Amino acid sequence: MATVAFQTLGCKVNHYETEAVWQLFKDAGYGRVDFADHADVYVVNTCTVTNTGDKKSRQVIRRAIRQNPDSVICVTGCYAQTSPAEIMAIPGVDVVVGTQDRHKMIGYIEQFREERMPINAVGNIMKAKVYEELDVPAFTDRTRASLKIQEGCNNFCTFCIIPWARGLMRSRQPEDVLKQAQQLVDAGYKEIVLTGIHTGGYGEDLKDYNLAKLLKALESVTGLERLRISSIEASQITDEVLDVLKDSPIVVRHLHVPIQSASDTVLRRMRRKYTMAEFGERITRLKEVLPDCAITSDVIVGFPGETEEEFMETFNFINDHKFSELHVFPYSKRTGTPAAMMDDQVDENIKEQRVARLIALSNQLAKEYASKYEGELLEIIPEEFSEEAGGRLVGYTDNYLRVAIEGDESLIGQLVRVKITKAGYPMNDGQFVRIMETLKEQAI
Repeated sequence: MATVAFQTLGCKVNHYETEAVWQLFKDAGYGRVDFADHADVYVVNTCTVTNTGDKKSRQVIRRAIRQNPDSVICVTGCYAQTSPAEIMAIPGVDVVVGTQDRHKMIGYIEQFREERMPINAVGNIMKAKVYEELDVPAFTDRTRASLKIQEGCNNFCTFCIIPWARGLMRSRQPEDVLKQAQQLVDAGYKEIVLTGIHTGGYGEDLKDYNLAKLLKALESVTGLERLRISSIEASQITDEVLDVLKDSPIVVRHLHVPIQSASDTVLRRMRRKYTMAEFGERITRLKEVLPDCAITSDVIVGFPGETEEEFMETFNFINDHKFSELHVFPYSKRTGTPAAMMDDQVDENIKEQRVARLIALSNQLAKEYASKYEGELLEIIPEEFSEEAGGRLVGYTDNYLRVAIEGDESLIGQLVRVKITKAGYPMNDGQFVRIMETLKEQAI
């Protein structure tokens, strides 16, 4: 049996797409082996979001070539899309496929085996108008399933290369989303995470359809207990979305809303399409509708020209609005983006100090948020035994608290009621109460 090994760099969408490509190989009769093993084909799914992403991608490609010089090396993903010539120049790379036409990958590999001529199959992503349908009936991870609902982004923020790697907005057809959601639940998943490049923009390119309608439609999926949105812009938290969130039996009390900066002047330089007054209004409305909602966010620190005053605007806004956790990134130059050519690049030491201050704030806010649930009954879906938690089972509540409990392997993937015995961050201690049979029970 021919074998294939995968290595995935970057975001959740890439991990989702690796699973989709694995399905294609599986259907073609391949067996999957670990990337460190000897394989007939190595597939490297690359990232290009930062210059470091490109560098790591090249290192992994070279490692695959060293492991088995006789294997077929196939490179795909965002770095492959933006810089195919750079990748083709690495001796030993045989096939390059970008972020479209992945269903043709095995055909290209067979063509290479016959002709022994490297193949660059990367096309112009800006011409892609239709969502590429790739089926993922199951995942290697057995507790939470990702479900990709859209591709591409129309925003062109000044720090971001992604529209050039992924193209413009394309939404997946609602019937295909619903069909795959049912397939995932039938395969045993109780939680689905809706994911994409600009997830909250779902439906902007469809006629009379939007994210709110999709969330509502997913309530009809038999056996789906939890639905999570991987990321949504504040402007996409429309009143219609809020109405669905308020009444939905499955959408969780957690939204990841990227802020990047809370200074209007920095946002203008980033070419983000909102003001902080608009962002604040949406967050306030969200908290009115879902008072217990955990709001997590991404922040870029040290964007070109960021002053101490602008940084403090961000710090104070996050503190005032009580975000429950932050992903903090120092600004990193991405070649080919307008921000990389801006004057006033911020000193690395200043960036590091600001990152540390925001991470300290994030830790404090996370502890405050978790403390509200000490002594409460919540549900988790245990995912794995964790050394970090002293060998206990760890899973997430619907509002994204990480909880460790004593229990055996039979609880993994089940919906389990727990009592929070000691709140903390990054981990809460919990006590097993019982396995929940169905979502309807949670109301009891």
